Order: sequence, then C-alpha cells, then structure tokens
Amino acid sequence: MEHQQQLSSPPHGLASQSSYDPNRLLDTLRDRMKLKNDAALSRALEVAPPVISKIRHRSLPVGASLLIRMHEVTELSIRDLRDLMGDRRTKYRLSDAQGKPKPVITAGK
Repeated sequence: MEHQQQLSSPPHGLASQSSYDPNRLLDTLRDRMKLKNDAALSRALEVAPPVISKIRHRSLPVGASLLIRMHEVTELSIRDLRDLMGDRRTKYRLSDAQGKPKPVITAGK
C-alpha cells in the first residue's frame, strides 16, 4: 500500500509542473538524431537504458549533466532543451545549504 502512494505522488519537483513532459524531449532527440529506439538514444547519450526509462516514467528528472550531454550531442541550446520538456522555470534555486562556505574549525590553544 505504501509503495502505491509513492508512485502516485510526484517523485521530484519538476514533475509537479503541469507543462513538464520529458517524453516530448526524448522523442524529439530520437527523431532529430534519427535513432530507432530508446536503447539507441541511451547509447548516443552514454547513459544506461534504465535512465531513459526512469525519465520517461517521471521517476527521475533530467539532471544537469544529462542536459549538458544532450546539448553536446544535438547542439540544441540548454534553453531549447528545457523548453522541449516543458521546464518553464526561469531560475534554478539552490537550497540554503548549497553554496555556503563550510565553517572553519580551528584548533584550540
């Protein structure tokens, strides 16, 4: 029962956006690169096939490194790639913990 609840709730913040559709992005990449299936796409992007499957099923977001790889392979801009998947965010927000310097610990006298 608990497992079913996990599947019904959005696994990541981007998936909760109504415009988010990673399938549109993946299908466009396959068409543009003239690839036959997702296995060929995973080889072209140098990721394991389950990564593509998890993105299609919205259990894994398209991460920054994969987005950069898509850009390198297709020469589409990052903005165009984000538009294809329906990511309408204008900025990425870091958590409060990210970007802050770590406290310096000094030895006592």
